[in-house]
Amino acid sequence: MNEVQGPTPAGTSRPYRSLAEALRAHRIPVENHEFIGAVTDAVGISSYIDRGRYIEAIRRTPGAPLHIGRTYINGFTDGEEITVGGRVLPLLASEGRAPYLYVNQPSGLPNVPAAKRPASGARRTTASRPAPEPRAPKATNLAERDYGVCDVCFMVKNASGRCGCDE
Repeated sequence: MNEVQGPTPAGTSRPYRSLAEALRAHRIPVENHEFIGAVTDAVGISSYIDRGRYIEAIRRTPGAPLHIGRTYINGFTDGEEITVGGRVLPLLASEGRAPYLYVNQPSGLPNVPAAKRPASGARRTTASRPAPEPRAPKATNLAERDYGVCDVCFMVKNASGRCGCDE
């Protein structure tokens, strides 16, 4: 989790009027808006500032500001427990912001399948598809093949069954 610190590349940082405005400006995926709102409500945020690659969320209480990126929220302390939807969030150690912890947003999780919805004019077919035929086994990678070891020099033999001492 690498992030750029400091003001925007142009050297300016402007405040946002609301979280919704900040999320739209940074093009945060819509499926994360509710989650981010719940986290910022749990922490207590007073203002949001544009920092270029992330949104800086200033806390009402003393503490580090949160950095809201496209897939993460960073700036939690070690003893802090954030509860969203009756579940304590799993906080991970930050790589770019050393003593702080971060949480992945729902769209940033690797194993969350995206919901597929048919297009509004698309028709569903009721015909069942035949089961696919089993595939042939995959060829063994050359690095995984074992040609044995020479009894004289203890080197690995090549594909022709020879080693360095046979030459």
